Amino acid sequence: MTQPSKPPKQLSFASYEYAQKKRVTRREKFLAEMEQVVPWARLEALIEPKYPSTGRVGRQPIGIVRMLRMYCLQQWFGLSDEAVEDAIYDSQSMRDFVGIDLARESVPDATTLLKFRRLLEEHGLTARLFEEINAHLGERGLLLREGTMVDATIIAAPPSTKNKDEARDPQMHQTKKGNAWHFGMKAHIGADTESGLVHSLHTTAANESDVAHAHELLHGQEAHAHGDAGYTGVEKRPEVMQAQQQGEIRTDVQWHVARKRSKIKQMADGPLKDLMLAAERAKAQIRARVEHPFHVVKNLFHHKKARYKGLAKNTAQLYSLFGLANLVIAKSKLLKPQAQDAS
Repeated sequence: MTQPSKPPKQLSFASYEYAQKKRVTRREKFLAEMEQVVPWARLEALIEPKYPSTGRVGRQPIGIVRMLRMYCLQQWFGLSDEAVEDAIYDSQSMRDFVGIDLARESVPDATTLLKFRRLLEEHGLTARLFEEINAHLGERGLLLREGTMVDATIIAAPPSTKNKDEARDPQMHQTKKGNAWHFGMKAHIGADTESGLVHSLHTTAANESDVAHAHELLHGQEAHAHGDAGYTGVEKRPEVMQAQQQGEIRTDVQWHVARKRSKIKQMADGPLKDLMLAAERAKAQIRARVEHPFHVVKNLFHHKKARYKGLAKNTAQLYSLFGLANLVIAKSKLLKPQAQDAS
């Protein structure tokens, strides 16, 4: 039986006093917006078949509604399991969002959240949540299929060997970007050229080249694909050609890849160079949208470092992060119809 998507509203004296305050904080505003834009019922229904119906002896399991909201708070604010528990105790707005009244009940502990997160990882549910969010956005006409932008970003991992194994994470590697060395993993994404919403995600160690994984970021329906200079020669890659032969990618897909700056600098000044610079600016304006999901995940959600060990757990979290980032990017358009209906 599907649970209600909104926890029952119960106001204690403390909650009522908080509700009477005059100023709305940025956190309250953000959570109120997420309350409206997240397709809660769809996500809960996706998790429900895998969620335990019975708990330990004498205890009923905490509902999906509450655990999913607690999990989302963890992703939005970049918190550890213990920090989420503490933050809910400290913040009235977070307690209201999760549906907890401390006068009647306690906050689910960090271990409960850990078990919920492991449940999502074990059954591959974060990837399915990502797909369900995109299906919701597609139904609203926000996720188109005409063009794709591809790009990758480095997610740092702890380089220290001061741990139990006295070694770095074997699934993470170091790579050089510019004059700096980075240790960690890469998140490769494919995003819609019109909306900037992420429709594909692939992860590798940081030393993997971007161009070698471009074919895994296309959904197969796009007529145009855009990439920076790191994707030079992508159309001749054996992986891309094989994907085209197998029908996974359109054979007539047009690649718009930025030219390397060194080659443009070598050109003689004149009309031809000016034309080339204008064309590169036009390409860059289109590609700029692919940076928006990275900004949301890294700066707004504070996910600049890998939280877990190994690619599998970190990939599972990235599916959740980019799915929720899509909702943040599309927030204004998702809220607009509801605002019109209310007027």
